[in-house]
Amino acid sequence: MNKTILITGASSGIGNITARHFQARGWNVIATMRDPARGAALAGLDNVFVTRLDVRDGESIHAAIAAGIAHFGSIDVLLNNAGYGASGPLEATPAEKIRRQFDTNVIGLLETTKAVLPLFRGAGKGIVINISSPAGKAGFPLSSLYCGSKFAVEGLSEALSFELGAIGITVKIVTPGHMATEFGGASFDFNNEASLAEYQPFVRKFEAIRQNYPAGGDPATVAEVIYQAATDGSRQLRYIAGNDARALIAARHASDDATFMQGIASQFGL
Repeated sequence: MNKTILITGASSGIGNITARHFQARGWNVIATMRDPARGAALAGLDNVFVTRLDVRDGESIHAAIAAGIAHFGSIDVLLNNAGYGASGPLEATPAEKIRRQFDTNVIGLLETTKAVLPLFRGAGKGIVINISSPAGKAGFPLSSLYCGSKFAVEGLSEALSFELGAIGITVKIVTPGHMATEFGGASFDFNNEASLAEYQPFVRKFEAIRQNYPAGGDPATVAEVIYQAATDGSRQLRYIAGNDARALIAARHASDDATFMQGIASQFGL
């Protein structure tokens, strides 16, 4: 029997490419997204079931899982991929966007994971893969909310790896580097108020760095690392996809706080 993976945020980017990667290797794929109309191309593939799931809507989480099980019979792997990135000065960020940051990247991830646990616990097995970021290892200016959400993903995933590992469920983290996806567009939400004059010099520096950032890597490399995490049979917790992510994380581990933070500050003229 083919194995089945449920992917959140599969309408575009890493989620979409990962859905195709698993489908091409004989897996059943439950491709979930807020607007299933965006998954028409995926729905045309064999063994792909597209359904609505908004990680900020608990009813849709449970409905999507139930629909996926009804369609394929079971779920073997959950990929928590849906994400949102708020950035900019905290003082300029509306409360709604602060809540959205953590509702999407943390609470939604936890609620989706919790919803599959009865199935995994009953089977005595299952794999949960959470998408993290180098921003879960190092803080960056004007990114406090996104970094905070990804630091949370790192911590909760590590803690759950013990809690769930004891009952046969494996938890893994995949950390992609900068990839050529829509995340820097539709899912990237920069907040600023020009009247907050004190922040504007490094807001301009932040925007200049973004505009001149090298082209992202091939997201297919992330899909392959996710596939490895799902199939290697190991209890390995962390996987990295992308040389830039690997280099940054290595630098963070190799440096003390003062040295690493001074390097980041100098890039922003702080």
